[in-house]
Amino acid sequence: MKRIQLKVNGKVYEVDIEEDMRLLDVLRDKLHLTGTKEGCGEGECGACTIIMDETTVNACMVMAFQGEGKEIITIEGVKGDHDLHPIQRAFLEEGAVQCGFCTPGMVLSAKALLDQNPSPTRKEIREGISGNLCRCTGYNQIVNAIEKASQYLRGEETKE
Repeated sequence: MKRIQLKVNGKVYEVDIEEDMRLLDVLRDKLHLTGTKEGCGEGECGACTIIMDETTVNACMVMAFQGEGKEIITIEGVKGDHDLHPIQRAFLEEGAVQCGFCTPGMVLSAKALLDQNPSPTRKEIREGISGNLCRCTGYNQIVNAIEKASQYLRGEETKE
């Protein structure tokens, strides 16, 4: 056992881990932040996407000790002025949430993209979420939602 300190969603946690423990397992099992999903466990589906030091990573591919000293954001840390972040609001408005399994990872990929590029093209949006698989929506609603969220975050009215 090893004790590490993680900063997740702005809060510092001290947790005891096995040295071979994945960050995904610490988030879900030790910190009870279950919004981060395990899909494939191989870094292919993006269901476990989190933001670590402003970059998206697959939590299933990161060892827990690698999170020490990093700023980690999970879906539980994505909030707006009135609880829903503009990205989450846009996802709901555009029907980009169906079964919901991929949604936390998609929202975090969208957030990382929009934090770095507030006005992405549709092509850049598709590239920004290319590491996240969705089996329900066909991606058009998701791309539309991210485009709308971009407008919300820039303070612009959306085209209806």
